[in-house]
Amino acid sequence: QVQLVESGGGLVQPGGSLRLSCAASGSMSSFTTMAWYRQAPGKEREMVATITSGGTNYGDSVKGRFTISRDYGKNTVYLQMNSLKPEDTAVYYCNVVRWGQDYWGQGTQVTVTS
Repeated sequence: QVQLVESGGGLVQPGGSLRLSCAASGSMSSFTTMAWYRQAPGKEREMVATITSGGTNYGDSVKGRFTISRDYGKNTVYLQMNSLKPEDTAVYYCNVVRWGQDYWGQGTQVTVTS
């Protein structure tokens, strides 16, 4: 069982920045993929960014603005979000795949508004 705890969400003005963190239990070396997803009201959950041993991948709407990274020593994956837009408003979820099984965090709210 993998437990994921997200933090770092909040209220920010357009053009601002936030950094989300996801602390994971268990060894990150056993994780095939670590990722961030988001879900806005009335919309389906969408992939924001993924990180694997092969590199990173981003959703088209966040390319050039968001950066995913991980710290093995802290068992934590991050999402640095810059140049935030109102359409980035959503609940952001951390996701881990280990041995073919998906694990999800509880989500953290990000609201971008003036």
